[in-house]
Amino acid sequence: MKQVLNKSLRLGNTDVALVFIRVTIALLMLTHGLPKLGLFISDEPIVFASVFGMSQSVSLEFTVFAEVFCSILILVGLGTRFAAIPLIFTMAVAVFYIHSADPFSIKEMAALYLLGFTFLFITGGGKYSLDNIIRTRFLNPVYA
Repeated sequence: MKQVLNKSLRLGNTDVALVFIRVTIALLMLTHGLPKLGLFISDEPIVFASVFGMSQSVSLEFTVFAEVFCSILILVGLGTRFAAIPLIFTMAVAVFYIHSADPFSIKEMAALYLLGFTFLFITGGGKYSLDNIIRTRFLNPVYA
């Protein structure tokens, strides 16, 4: 019971929580991005939102890049902060532009993704990430 009520931050738990959040949010985002990738590579005509004067195909390209490629980078923890930027932008566009007139229940999912990717932008990938492995090898080449 003391562990449940303990208010101190234990770094081991934080690293486990970061890998859990990073992997979970990346896998969940891939479930949205992979169908868009299928739409992008299919021979069907592209029907997608045109954002900020871009064509539908360019908007779809940017969205697929963020939701698939950047999600995979976040999944493995490679360039986590940089990979989070396109996802933050994509989710902000979804919340504040695409679904701006919709009720909150419609834009809630994009808002939750926006929150999660912003969190990862602030924290980085954590101890259990490729970012950390690469950083450790460059900062401590004796252990490589």
